[in-house]
Amino acid sequence: MLTITETEKLRELLIRQRASGSTIGLIPTMGHLHAGHLKLVSAAVKQCDFAVSTIFVNPLQFGSDEDLETYPRSLSTDQEKLRTVGCNLLFAPTVEAIYGTDLGSTTTIHIPELSEIYCGRRRPGHFDGVATIVCKLFNIVQPHKAYFGLKDYQQFLLIQRLATDLAFNIEIEGIEIERDEAGLALSSRNAYLSHREIAIAPRLYRCLCDTASKIVRGERDYRKLEKAAIKELSAAGFDPDYLAICNAHELTPASELDSSIVILAAAHLGACRLIDNVRLQVKC
Repeated sequence: MLTITETEKLRELLIRQRASGSTIGLIPTMGHLHAGHLKLVSAAVKQCDFAVSTIFVNPLQFGSDEDLETYPRSLSTDQEKLRTVGCNLLFAPTVEAIYGTDLGSTTTIHIPELSEIYCGRRRPGHFDGVATIVCKLFNIVQPHKAYFGLKDYQQFLLIQRLATDLAFNIEIEGIEIERDEAGLALSSRNAYLSHREIAIAPRLYRCLCDTASKIVRGERDYRKLEKAAIKELSAAGFDPDYLAICNAHELTPASELDSSIVILAAAHLGACRLIDNVRLQVKC
């Protein structure tokens, strides 16, 4: 597996790959890779001729009070993990290679409405940073397909809209959430959990599943279900940001007319902010 840090060298190599007829798959990550990331890479390796993973801790998507400086980094370990699943190339640029020397004056991308709700409301500017780096990587790599995990479902919808609105000829692939044996969605930030918190954390997923089961059984007072689930999370030791039952395509509050539902949640547990979701189909 090659590792490249310079944008122009990457472009030159990928021009040759496209000229030879290779399909290119892109897997953007911030590193500290776990089985969920490797699931994305494996999908790209299976579906494309040339898999390009990126590792870039993107400063634009961190707030001033967030964990940019302490975000876990493990480049050499990540390189070995990528090799084991057949990744062809790792692009690991510096901040300067992506944004130049004046981060504060860089052009940014804003997706209205969808970037301003739920995690966007709690983390102002976060999704502008996500949209900007994804747009840059799409332009640099010019992949045929790009792979994103569905754990951050709001981000996945935002990237789909970005690709549509800016006319990227890229197929956006959503890959199912990878969980540990207790049901906790894998995340690089799970490293912040203490031993006690690791035992509590899977209850977020159980709460989502319990709420989904109530909907499947016919309960349709979604606002009442949301309040009950938030109360349950608080009692379990979480500090909930939100739990919302939404239309799975628009993230508008779900109504009885919606057949595709997503239950989104974000909650703090100690120093860790956990996000998760459950999607389901219901009969109207």
